Amino acid sequence: MTISEAVIILRENDRFMIVTHIRPDGDTIGSSAALCYALRKAGKTAYLYNNPQFGDSYPWVAEPYIAPEDYEPAFFISVDMADASLFPQGFEGNIDLCFDHHPSNSFYAKNTLLWADRSSCGEVIMELVKELCGLDAEVADLLYVAVSTDTGCFVYGNTTGDTLKAASELCFAGARNAYLNKILFRTSSKARLKLEGLIFASLRYLHDGKTVISVVTKKMLENAGATELDCQDIAALPGRAEGAFTSVTIKEIDEAHCKVSLRSNGIVDANKVCKVFGGGGHKMASGCSIDKSCEEAAELMAELIAKEY
Repeated sequence: MTISEAVIILRENDRFMIVTHIRPDGDTIGSSAALCYALRKAGKTAYLYNNPQFGDSYPWVAEPYIAPEDYEPAFFISVDMADASLFPQGFEGNIDLCFDHHPSNSFYAKNTLLWADRSSCGEVIMELVKELCGLDAEVADLLYVAVSTDTGCFVYGNTTGDTLKAASELCFAGARNAYLNKILFRTSSKARLKLEGLIFASLRYLHDGKTVISVVTKKMLENAGATELDCQDIAALPGRAEGAFTSVTIKEIDEAHCKVSLRSNGIVDANKVCKVFGGGGHKMASGCSIDKSCEEAAELMAELIAKEY
C-alpha cells in the first residue's frame, strides 16, 4: 500500500480509533498523536484508545487525544504495532489499517502500510500527514518525539540519511528540537539516576565481553524509588559498555515472567533470537517476553546469542 492509497482510505472513512501497542514508547505514542491531530485537522473525528500504560510513557503527549468512555468508533487504526499480540490491555477488535515499520509485521490488519526500511513509524506518519493536511509546528513536535526517541536522539544504528532528513524537515516545520531534546534525553529524575547506577554496577559480561546483560529486578526499582516512568529506554544502557556487540536487558515482571530487550550491532540478528520466544522487531533491536525467572531468561538468551557469533 502507498501513502496515497492510505490517504484515500482515511478520507473515505470517519470516527477513527487509533491503537498503540503495549508498553507504549515514544514512537507509537508520538506517531499516533500526530495521526490523530492530522485527522482532526482534515475534518475527521479521531481519538486514541485509552491504553492503560500511557501513564508510564510520555503521558503529556497522549493525554490531549485519549478517547472518552462513550466514544463509538467506526474505523480502527494501529500504529507501530507488528502483531495483534501487542494490543493494549482491554482492547478487542479488528484493525482496518495498520501503519508500521517493523520487518516482523504479521499483516494482521485488513490493510497495512509497511516501510520496513525506516527507523521509526514517525517517518511513515510524517509522509502521510504531509499528504493528508500538511505539516505545522504542533504536529511537527509530535512527530519529532516519535522519530527522535526511536533512534535514541539519532545515535542508534537504525539512524539513516532518511531519518536525519525527516528530522530536518520537522525542524523547519517548527518542531522545538532543543526544547524536546532537553525533556526527552537530558533530564532525569533522581530515581532514574539511582536506577542507572544500580544497573551499571550489576552488568554481566559474557562471550569475551561481546555480550553484556543487565537484569533489572523489582527490588532494584524499589531501592531506587523508581516507577515505570523512570524506566524509559533502559535497554540502551548496557550497550554502552566498551567492546559490546550485543546487549540484553531483562526486566522482571514477576517471579516467573520477564520482559527482554535485545540490542545488536548487526552481527547477532536480534529479531531472529527474539522470535524464538514469540517476539520480534528489527535485526538490531527486538524484544520478547519469557515466562521464566530473570536468571533462567539470562541463561537462555546467553545460549542463543552464543550460537549467532
